[in-house]
Amino acid sequence: MTNPAVADLIARSNRLGADPANTNYAGGNTSAKGTETDPVTGEPVELLWVKGSGGDLGTLKESGLAVLRLDRFRSLVDVYPGVDREDEMVAAFDYCLHGKGGAAPSIDTAMHGLVDAAHVDHLHPDSGIAIATAADGEALTARIFGDKVVWVPWRRPGFQLGLDIAEIKKANPQAVGTILGGHGITAWGDTSEEAESNSLWIIQTAQAYLDEHGKADPFGGVRAGFEALPEAERHAKAAALAATIRGIASNDKPMVGHFTDSDVVLDFLAAERAPELAALGTSCPDHFLRTKVKPMILDLPADATVEASIARLKELHADYRADYQAYYDAHATSESPAIRGADPLIVLVPGVGMFSYGANKQTARVAGEFYVNAINVMRGAESVSTYAPISDAEKFRIEYWALEEAKLQRMPKPKTHQGRIAFVTGAASGIGKAIATRLAAEGACVVVADLDLEKAQAAAAELGGTDVAIGVAANVADAAGVQAAIDATLLAFGGVDLVVNNAGLSLSKPLLETTEKDWDLQHDVMAKGSFLVSKAAAKALIEQGMGGDVIYISSKNSVFAGPNNIAYSATKADQAHQVRLLAVELGEHGVKVNGINPDGVVRGSGIFAAGWGANRAATYGVEEKDLGQFYANRTILKREVVPENVADAVFVLTGPELSRTTGLHIPVDSGVAAAFLR
Repeated sequence: MTNPAVADLIARSNRLGADPANTNYAGGNTSAKGTETDPVTGEPVELLWVKGSGGDLGTLKESGLAVLRLDRFRSLVDVYPGVDREDEMVAAFDYCLHGKGGAAPSIDTAMHGLVDAAHVDHLHPDSGIAIATAADGEALTARIFGDKVVWVPWRRPGFQLGLDIAEIKKANPQAVGTILGGHGITAWGDTSEEAESNSLWIIQTAQAYLDEHGKADPFGGVRAGFEALPEAERHAKAAALAATIRGIASNDKPMVGHFTDSDVVLDFLAAERAPELAALGTSCPDHFLRTKVKPMILDLPADATVEASIARLKELHADYRADYQAYYDAHATSESPAIRGADPLIVLVPGVGMFSYGANKQTARVAGEFYVNAINVMRGAESVSTYAPISDAEKFRIEYWALEEAKLQRMPKPKTHQGRIAFVTGAASGIGKAIATRLAAEGACVVVADLDLEKAQAAAAELGGTDVAIGVAANVADAAGVQAAIDATLLAFGGVDLVVNNAGLSLSKPLLETTEKDWDLQHDVMAKGSFLVSKAAAKALIEQGMGGDVIYISSKNSVFAGPNNIAYSATKADQAHQVRLLAVELGEHGVKVNGINPDGVVRGSGIFAAGWGANRAATYGVEEKDLGQFYANRTILKREVVPENVADAVFVLTGPELSRTTGLHIPVDSGVAAAFLR
């Protein structure tokens, strides 16, 4: 049975975390103190439940709480070795844990355990951080809140900050919380309802002050020529720049991207002071850990050509890397972790929007959300004062903190396809759907492309939310439609790494019954369609400079001469040779091109369900329901081929094990001797 204090804590946390005005994703932490029976002694024991490291308030569950014995935790004060060695206290938290399971205690645990209040909230609201990063934040805190909220000068999160806040509460019994310089807010209460009420009062009171007293143009006037482009134009330009910018962000390690063109971003980029303020960087630790200390911003107007923008972005990237290296060199010590990469995670393009990056789509999206938070913070601080984030030296102490490094090292090993973006045609059913499903399961972001948009979106939804997969319409026989689908991929995930030419149809007719229309349709969808998809994707693959994979789902019929199959088999042979031709042409760019030759994939196949199965069954003189087994019986292994078998081959060809393989055709046919490659 859940302890009432825990139930209240989770409900409060979920409410607070659901509103971005209160805190950012995975930002802040909450706690409750209460009593349970010690199963060893049978006596009551005081416990602290606190959101664990890496959790998110909006989705917090009981399993995401760290549970500590309060008496043991408070005894740590007696062995505290001082601020110079405060990091050692984190390891000591483990000796205060109660029971088993639960989340690892975060660095902020001291703030909750040492403050003498039953319920404590630590949050990162934009309005609160605006006051916390104002040059005269201490005076503003007194002016806005009187003696109910106390200013705490910047201090890196840790045991000493917990001691400081505990002392402030003791010395100020009338106070309901604090503004943490450069960081956020902390509030408390005797009940869960009181703590939540106090948190919201601080957030809303700060926002009301900014609304009433803030100047209308804290970012200055509009820069002529830097205003937002019309939506269609900015999306077209964003798609044209996406591959270049992803390559920039992925110079050190592959990144997935996210594009944002909200009014908040576009208005900031159009403002006179945007370059100056962007250069100051973010302040809240949660912000700059996700966004890096500052963004890279294009210094060209909105109507600059794509070519000019690309050339300038590459110049700015070289400058950004040099600047970040200088930042690292200026603050690193012999004990600092190695530099983690010098590429930007936020790239701002005036008139177009913001590109944000991370190891996966969710991380990339959240990085963008955090930079929107940072813009709001800068606006608030500048509207009533001067934005004054913490120093680069303090940012470095957080970014390259040994505890932060240890946290990164504890993260699960990435899956084989994490960070890769797959575009799969004909993926709403059959082989294509199985491929999309396997790639998503292995960590890839997947674009389900299909002639039927509704079915594509439904198939994508089965794979997870939009951080995992999206569905797009794609008539592969139409060049404009193909380019639109690739552009949608670039805007959704920042780029493309893995292309699977799977879309197809089948017409089973003998030569004399095959019409010119039949021939053209068959070749338009598969031979021409594969060509158009590969061409559109290759432009992005080459521009990214990250290598990649192109896979053709060809057929055993590309080499096997079967009856009544002239149009289908001929176009499969065309696809098979495209593999060889493109393997040669794209190899210099690190792009591998390989093919898969399945046979008799009846189960779940849209092609077989659409009449091909009936035709082939009639050709071979069997019942349509027995066609799969008929194909299996004529093979060497006597085993039916299903869509998942083809997906397995795609996984292997695009995984790390076959990184030196290109121009290969893999049979997935259970062994058809007549189709052996020679």
